[in-house]
Amino acid sequence: MTVKLAFGARVRKSPFFDASRKAGLASASVYNHMYMPTSYGDPAAEYDRLINGVSMWDVAVERQVALKGPDALALARMITPRNLDGLRIGQGKYVPLCNYDGYIINDPVLLQVDADEIWLSIADSDILLWAQALAGAMRLNVRVFEPDVSPLAVQGPMAVDVVSRLFGDWVRDLSYFGFRAIDLDDIPLIVARSGWSKQGGFELYLRDSRRGDDLWNMVADAGADFGIGPGAPNYVERVESGLISYGADTDEKTTPFELGLDRFINLEQPHDFIGKDALVALKAAGVSRRFTGLKIAGAPLASPSEDRFALTFDGKYAGYASAAAYSPRVGGNIAVAMVSIEAIEAGQAVDIMIAGELRSADIVSLPFV
Repeated sequence: MTVKLAFGARVRKSPFFDASRKAGLASASVYNHMYMPTSYGDPAAEYDRLINGVSMWDVAVERQVALKGPDALALARMITPRNLDGLRIGQGKYVPLCNYDGYIINDPVLLQVDADEIWLSIADSDILLWAQALAGAMRLNVRVFEPDVSPLAVQGPMAVDVVSRLFGDWVRDLSYFGFRAIDLDDIPLIVARSGWSKQGGFELYLRDSRRGDDLWNMVADAGADFGIGPGAPNYVERVESGLISYGADTDEKTTPFELGLDRFINLEQPHDFIGKDALVALKAAGVSRRFTGLKIAGAPLASPSEDRFALTFDGKYAGYASAAAYSPRVGGNIAVAMVSIEAIEAGQAVDIMIAGELRSADIVSLPFV
């Protein structure tokens, strides 16, 4: 039975919504209170474009939380355990956010877009409300709001050719998470070398929601010679690459240390931040589970699934797999999972109940590819 997603005013549409539908949008989810395209009806072609060519994605659901004012940096320092010393306009940073207990509540990319303005390009949770509450409680001189900004991603090995055709060869010199503000035929944008894949690419942060159709069509025209087509953050590629999906891979007590994000956590910095004492204690205690990969035995999985699949080892619960799929590049079934340290250190297979069948799975490091 086909299940349809009803459209209405309560869930917002992106500036690229109409263009996405014209391009063949076949399925969508809801992310940050917006409709998020998930497929255009041909998953194999969408995967192939990302791996071997170029794909364009409506990722306007990556909402921005703007911190603007004299205390913008002070607020940014308070909400992330990453040391922001050396932050500068034109270079983004991946910044885990934790609550007072040291648990992950988001993992945005931070962009300092002006001397007194910082954006957080967030995953799926209400960080706008969190930041507004903190700013008010701390009586900081900063305005926290959602700006009129909507990213359009261009991803894949040919993405640089498409984007350089639009903006010039300077985009080839951007470092990862590097960005520049620029107009394209009077459309205000930020061009960033980023995106939720390991295939290389860019995100075009549209700064005027009235120009969604115009930007979509310009990217499609620029990429026509390279076989560009529509897609979405790709399920199979994200598992192959071991990318973390906040909310899918995490639960309410996931720590940055379990996710392997230690290098982004600076407990020795002179600046205070939310969750510092808890993170010090969590690090001292060590982790009892870790985000890692699984190679699952058996016939190819019929379709990707982001259900939670329980893992057992030696007859005991050993964690969960949060995304599983058949990988053409690996040539087998793979998954990302939160696995107990006991099972990892044993060096043996775990059991996983998936698609109604008990299978064996080897624990492996990430990424797969």
